[in-house]
Amino acid sequence: MGSAAELAAAALLVLGFPALMLAALVPSVPAFAAVSAVTYLADHHLHRKGSYLVNRLSKVRAGLSIRFLIRQLLLVLLLARLSLSDDLIFYGAVACFIAFYGLQAPHGALVTLIRNRRRMPVATRNIDLKSRLRIPDAPPRLLMHRSAEKMLHLDLLALAGILVSARPGSAVAGFTGIGLTVGLGCLYVLVLVPYVRGRKVPPRPDTVLAAVDDWLTGYRPETVLYFSGSKDSAYQADMWLETMERLETRPLIILRERAILNSLAPTTVPVVCVPGGVHLMNLDLSTVRVALYAANVGKNIHLLRVPTMKHVFIGHGDSDKLASVNPYSKVYDEVWTAGRAGRDRYAIADVGVRDDDIVEVGRPQLAPIRGRRDVSGDRVPTVLYAPTWEGWDGNPGNTSIVLAGENIVQRLITADPPVRVLYKPHPFTGNVSKDARAAHRRIAALVEQAAAERAADPRFTADDAAMDRAAAQLARIEARLAELAGAGGTRGDEAEATRDGIADPDRHAETARLRAEWNDAYWRSFPSYEHRVVKGAQPRLYDCFNASDAMVSDISSVVSDFIASGKPYAVTDSGEVGAEEFRRQNTAVRAAVILSNDAAELGGLLDAVRDPAADPLADARAELKRYLLGPDEPRSIDRFGTAVADLARKAEIRDIGRQARPGAANADPAEAAELSNAVPGQRAASAEESQSVSRADRGPAAG
Repeated sequence: MGSAAELAAAALLVLGFPALMLAALVPSVPAFAAVSAVTYLADHHLHRKGSYLVNRLSKVRAGLSIRFLIRQLLLVLLLARLSLSDDLIFYGAVACFIAFYGLQAPHGALVTLIRNRRRMPVATRNIDLKSRLRIPDAPPRLLMHRSAEKMLHLDLLALAGILVSARPGSAVAGFTGIGLTVGLGCLYVLVLVPYVRGRKVPPRPDTVLAAVDDWLTGYRPETVLYFSGSKDSAYQADMWLETMERLETRPLIILRERAILNSLAPTTVPVVCVPGGVHLMNLDLSTVRVALYAANVGKNIHLLRVPTMKHVFIGHGDSDKLASVNPYSKVYDEVWTAGRAGRDRYAIADVGVRDDDIVEVGRPQLAPIRGRRDVSGDRVPTVLYAPTWEGWDGNPGNTSIVLAGENIVQRLITADPPVRVLYKPHPFTGNVSKDARAAHRRIAALVEQAAAERAADPRFTADDAAMDRAAAQLARIEARLAELAGAGGTRGDEAEATRDGIADPDRHAETARLRAEWNDAYWRSFPSYEHRVVKGAQPRLYDCFNASDAMVSDISSVVSDFIASGKPYAVTDSGEVGAEEFRRQNTAVRAAVILSNDAAELGGLLDAVRDPAADPLADARAELKRYLLGPDEPRSIDRFGTAVADLARKAEIRDIGRQARPGAANADPAEAAELSNAVPGQRAASAEESQSVSRADRGPAAG
């Protein structure tokens, strides 16, 4: 259950139906009316909250329609127990519910047909299809949103009228309610009919696909970011949006899941969502020269098959996890890593990725990360605890949250001199392991309790007026962001979103500026010494980096990214392999304070935070930063753009050669020689490549 209210509603719903039967058997009209009201309200609340219980009930054949039917049958039982089985109201009730359920079939069929016809074979954002397609408005939200629940709730009128007529007196109320229920049900069906015929129906799939192909022909995309995954993995694509916007080529984003499209962060880059593999393979992508892949997933094969483009794995982070050297990576033409560490990681793993196919491009996303701040004076230093999630394989070394998390936070909140704790867990935390989920809740409670105790401590004071001004600024910014989202966002269903989802560059720029201002106001809206659990997407992880003076984390890309700041950091050896072996296995911890599960070594990290002279790892961090992320100059975004341009040229050369190759046998010797120089042949393994594993030890402090 998501909350205590949901748990209470679920209990009332489950217990309500036995109580309804009891009220019908007694019989008691007031009791039946009261319990019916409770079950209606509980059911409505659970549906509005999207409760897990609602889904589970449908799995055990106690879905929404069945629950309404049971309530109606119990009403008929109540009438029989009241000796009304020979009364007209009894026959009216039975006829009403039969007719009412007869309306469910056409209603459900119409709703399903409308939704299916308005589901686009290719959904888009930032692509103007209005001149090519006529996409009508969606039916009013009132008709389509939770339509089955709305249709079934029309029985309220009949139920109320029949209960009134169950008492001695006129049957007018009962037949009035019956008439309203059946009449409104018929009306609901009739108002849906126009949306399945004529001009209110979107174009056919082949027409939509032709229009998208027509747009592709005019736009001529050159560089594609391709992504497939679950809704929760949208952040892996989000991190590359700004980089795509800054490329000097014509960019395009291709997504494979509608859930990803709906979760994608705002961008000005054209976006095409193609759920069907056949539809994707039929799109005209002949002008694309470079395809960038942010994740190793099975659906990548649908684009990898295209021979006219070069395929590059760019990933969604750089770490010492096994995912960073996935053998799948050898299917790409090139693998781009942040720095030399990524190259050496593949050499050590020996998974088939050639050293010649690895290009070091830096991490363009890390540009906003700021360096170390002075912690002298009264400022309480901040330590960020950002553990990764538990993973799929149950390895205790994946995350510190289960074995070490509470120890880490307990030592930080009781540190003397004091520090401020920011706790930002991975968004997947607890998805697999109930132990991780429980540990996360305990850690969050520990941080919140410590925050409450510090707020009552007279040693800590804050500028209330400044915080009030920041809070007011936050409110203004959030109101404007909501206004911009309403004005520039998409409305209605998928078809309307495809038609209207065009980003306004000025609005997009204003939104980016406001988000930066929001972040600044957020950190000023509460005391700089206040412990805090950072939930949700905002503030972002990099914003937490900038607000912190040190970090505790696990083996993940978070550590590699934090190294860009040059600040002290600690990594937990949750698998307890030992500090020396832990450093040998994991490049990113070579300049870290290594923590055991009891976190006894945290004192060394806090000393380094408070006094740079007590920071023996400062030089090692600077060297490791260059090894992991590459040099500061040229800028990573420039190196990334150069790599895209270079690979595009290789794709052009290969395509020219591929087109010319069928006639090469009849070419004269001079032309054949020129062609052989233009088109790279299959490379033989070099002596340098065969020794690539030995180069893995060239990193800093490798021993």
